[in-house]
Amino acid sequence: MNTSLRAILIDDESISRSTLRTYLERYCPDVEIVAEGDGVEAGLSAIRKHQPDLIFLDVEMPYGNAFDLLEQVENITFETIFVTAYSQYALKALNLSAAYYLLKPVDVDELVEAVGKVKENMQKNQQAFHTRILVENLKTIQQQARKVVLPVMEGFEVVKVKEIMRCQANGNFTDIYLQEGKKKMICRPLKHFEEILTEAGFMRIHRAHLINLEYVMGYIRGKAGQVRMEDGTELQVSASYKKELMAHFDQK
Repeated sequence: MNTSLRAILIDDESISRSTLRTYLERYCPDVEIVAEGDGVEAGLSAIRKHQPDLIFLDVEMPYGNAFDLLEQVENITFETIFVTAYSQYALKALNLSAAYYLLKPVDVDELVEAVGKVKENMQKNQQAFHTRILVENLKTIQQQARKVVLPVMEGFEVVKVKEIMRCQANGNFTDIYLQEGKKKMICRPLKHFEEILTEAGFMRIHRAHLINLEYVMGYIRGKAGQVRMEDGTELQVSASYKKELMAHFDQK
């Protein structure tokens, strides 16, 4: 099935738009560029007029950023590939929602891969999924009420952050332990979840354990000690992480 994507480029730098346009014309012939915009206002106008399948969206722009733009779109029916210079805040938001993004300067292979994933979503009738999850997360003030996209063997699943009790390293994978005894093996290292969940109330207590502090029921003294979770699990604490854990619970 040959799926054509109608796309809009939104970036305040004309050189960046020109470079991306050239790459798309040369390496992604199934992407049709129907409009361009140099900021939030022009981007919104182009989206409303053309109803695209896909937008390439610069994260940082004058007079508002990519997230400001998306929150003003009444009905998101398109997928988004973000294009950004490194921004820790932006990457955390994008990773939590498993959104597609490219770091500047854009790598051609990564561009082709991102477009390919968007096309796969269209063929599965999952277009706009990641963008909608991102916008939901941006509108959710409470971190624990946000959602995280978990890639699994069969595709992906979406869970609320508050449903995750703990994460445990399993080689290059991570075992996610959810409420009601559910467990998911996810094709991401524990470091990935540490980066996106720490601000949502999670803490690394061991090289193999990342825990949701909401589910800590107690602490058992020892060389470095153990934490007892709500489900009765007792997890070892590493000496290097003990001080931070004690400080969180105002213990010395």
